[in-house]
Amino acid sequence: MLWNLKKVFLTEGESLYADYELDLRNMDFNGGAPFKAPVRVQAKAENRAGVVDLAVTATFDYTAPCDRCGEETITPFVRSFNHTVVQSLVGENDGDYIEAPDHTIDLDAPVTADILLSLPSKHLCKEDCKGLCPKCGKNLNEGECGCDLREVDPRLEVLKSLLQE
Repeated sequence: MLWNLKKVFLTEGESLYADYELDLRNMDFNGGAPFKAPVRVQAKAENRAGVVDLAVTATFDYTAPCDRCGEETITPFVRSFNHTVVQSLVGENDGDYIEAPDHTIDLDAPVTADILLSLPSKHLCKEDCKGLCPKCGKNLNEGECGCDLREVDPRLEVLKSLLQE
């Protein structure tokens, strides 16, 4: 969404609001499409003492397989982000700012980047997920499988004899 902030830049105390849906359903992330519905974006740009502050809240459901058991789960998220919008950047290390040389910004780019950076690196169906049996592959959240997991790795069999002495 292109957002014209000229009135905000030119008038101290001025605010501008946006409320729209960002469609990320076709985005490939970690080998899948985790956004099954559009992301709800609410943004506010406000001129405070000549500095334009941008506050964004993104509400979305993240769909991904559990990293332990593989079951697909849907996790709701509400993420808030803040940025400073400037008309021009001076140095190369100005990653904390969004540049709006013609008083217009593409709001979709920073919102998408903020969402992707805020996602958890490990996605679990529940905190105490038991995962899969390493022997038969059964989902241990559904019950025990009956496999004997006390088998010793054949590469470590020699060490077992040392413990018996």
